Amino acid sequence: MTTNSLNTIHGTYEKLDTHAKALRINIDKRRYGTFAEIGAGQEVVRWFFRVGGASGTIAKSISAYDMSVSDAIYGGCDRYVSRQRLEAMLDHEYQLNLDRLMPDRGDSSAFFAFADTVAARNFSGTNESHGWMGVRFQVFPRDEASQITLHVRMLDKENLLQQEALGIIGVNLLYGAFYFNQEPEQLLESLQDGLAPGRIEIDMIEFAGIGFRQVDNRLAALKLVQLGLSDAAMFDASGKALQPSEVFRKRPVLVERGSFHPVTNVNVDMMRAAEETFASELPPEDKDNIVRVMELTMKNLLTGEKVDHRDFLARADLMAACGMTVLISDYFEYYRLAAYLNQHTKKRIGIVMGAASVRELFDPKYYTHLDGGILESFGRLFKHELKVYVYPFLNPELQKLETVDNLEVNPLLSKLYGHLADHGYLVQLKNYRDDCLGIFSRDVLNKIQKNIPGWEASVPEEVAKLIHQKCFFGYKAHR
Repeated sequence: MTTNSLNTIHGTYEKLDTHAKALRINIDKRRYGTFAEIGAGQEVVRWFFRVGGASGTIAKSISAYDMSVSDAIYGGCDRYVSRQRLEAMLDHEYQLNLDRLMPDRGDSSAFFAFADTVAARNFSGTNESHGWMGVRFQVFPRDEASQITLHVRMLDKENLLQQEALGIIGVNLLYGAFYFNQEPEQLLESLQDGLAPGRIEIDMIEFAGIGFRQVDNRLAALKLVQLGLSDAAMFDASGKALQPSEVFRKRPVLVERGSFHPVTNVNVDMMRAAEETFASELPPEDKDNIVRVMELTMKNLLTGEKVDHRDFLARADLMAACGMTVLISDYFEYYRLAAYLNQHTKKRIGIVMGAASVRELFDPKYYTHLDGGILESFGRLFKHELKVYVYPFLNPELQKLETVDNLEVNPLLSKLYGHLADHGYLVQLKNYRDDCLGIFSRDVLNKIQKNIPGWEASVPEEVAKLIHQKCFFGYKAHR
């Protein structure tokens, strides 16, 4: 997403229904290409045949449904519903278009290859309904290629409804690629057109190529959550968009939630201390396979009712400097975060938090919307052997070190707290650094903004260097 297109107002573009979008593409003499779809029928190309004028747009439609046939065309792969298979389909079909069509149509046609590989709901309803979808295309004739890749989860309970939703989002993707490639925020917003809430989730999208050279995929991940297209999105330290189930699959996960405003020494030490303790409890084959994630909730990103995108990117840069994978979520409640992680891995899950945050966890006001209140919340949170790793909190008012052993929670919940502590659900971290205990991100931020010297000692060296270089958070370099 470009920094100059961040202020697009919701609903300002002309919304067309799926029929009108497909028809506009069909009568656009520049667009010409291939549809390759595996699984759930040929639901996207069906729209273009249905609305008329398809001969002006479709060079070929193919469904290599049989695995042996698919391998013969696109090469073998470990999983058929995967990014690997999607990329092979796009590589093959797009190159064929160039080889076969460029001599005769290269000056007048902007070629494209659309592909999807999908597992819709099976007869018994036991499988994960999801798929990969993408389009590689020329913005103009003889242009270099641009590409959009996304991962979609179909949430309808019936196979036919899932197919219908898949067809709609495929048309939306093509229309957005062709007509909103200069306005990526509009493109993302338009992916919802014609779909009621709760039918489709897009938990990963990536823009690449010459047409999207100014797009920052970290902002695209943020917008997926802001727009309600997904409750969570991820990217790695390089800014590459990640698909959560592929990252978490068959791996233990350790998550630290925070504002990271900025990343401080205490944030880094919390993760280090928790990882050492977490790893010591894992079987040997899992010890070196831990996924470490810093999580930003939308609540932690909001300034009033808005998200400051430059501020968000600054935090993302600092987390990247520490080598961290970033998860953006709309899971304010920890039990919802736990349920999300449990969807994607059956391995051990750990959440690291400070003792002050644990105290908040035991505040009943956060659970009034649940029929079972705080008991229901904790029942969901601590399923599947999840543990909370607690970093001590040096109370600045009392000058008291608060730990699992002496933390004071709501008296009515003290027995519940004792039960969780006694049974190992709350694990006290003992391998912490004493010199980190007095660091608070709000104090560090205040010093940065007011140009008060000495804040550098409270953050990692690479973080201080970036803040100096890029003047993050209002920092003003000394003249």
